[in-house]
Amino acid sequence: MFHSGERLAQQKAGFSPESAAIYTAMPQQHQLFYAGLSQFYFSTIDAAGYPVAAVLQGEPGFVQATDENHLRIATASLTTFPGLPALRPGMTAGGLGLDFSNRQRNRVNGTIASVTPDFVTLAVQESFGNCPKYIQRRILPEHQPLRQPERELLAALDADARYLIAAADTCFIASRAPQQGADISHRGGPPGFIGMTQGKLAIVDYAGNRYMNTLGNLLLAPRCALLIMDFHQGAALHIQGTAELVWPQKEGEERCLLIAPEKIVRFRQLLPAAGLAVEFAASTLAVNKKG
Repeated sequence: MFHSGERLAQQKAGFSPESAAIYTAMPQQHQLFYAGLSQFYFSTIDAAGYPVAAVLQGEPGFVQATDENHLRIATASLTTFPGLPALRPGMTAGGLGLDFSNRQRNRVNGTIASVTPDFVTLAVQESFGNCPKYIQRRILPEHQPLRQPERELLAALDADARYLIAAADTCFIASRAPQQGADISHRGGPPGFIGMTQGKLAIVDYAGNRYMNTLGNLLLAPRCALLIMDFHQGAALHIQGTAELVWPQKEGEERCLLIAPEKIVRFRQLLPAAGLAVEFAASTLAVNKKG
């Protein structure tokens, strides 16, 4: 059920999950869930061996389960995230569906089964849900016609980029495990949960489902990608780099991810602007900081 990196991360964190609700096929509830989304978070590996963290957009139904083992994505949605490598059969991929209005999220991991002018089909090898911890409840604007946003390559994090990072309450992290494939997961917290220290991004990693998928991947393969969102402006940063895990040294400390940026891309208008934040469950955060 868990690879060696995940088991090591669980050991370091003091967890010992005896079982996990990770399935080899999508439950019917998950199949129906994906069909209602207008955004789908997606990861794969680029030609340089780095994970890519993307958000794909389309009218509800652009992601559809054709059966319990296959998830079909409209090929046109790939143009909504410039920078995705060309997809081909056999590539590993991960997907995350997240409905911010009710804080529901489900994940799939697998391989690209086919690519046609109309659809990319993902053969699902793992399917599982995640709890709603640290998800900011928000109302996103109505889906807008597909467009290709402009991307700007940055030599370093400038003032605008640092402001976006300091204000962010949501990011997505793409990782990979050797012989396991690509994965993408959500990270969230109050604004400021992503900091900067000595030129590295420092992400407080609050306790989650204890599977330790992302951290386990990073222990084996530290290359990763971050997609840091500014839902109010519709902007985002895509940062590829190398991660280091810092484990608590005393009670009350949180574990932390340190990520050294190596390639930085800014999207001024990746999403429709003014995603209204409705609620952040601060009380949930306070309780779950205890693990």
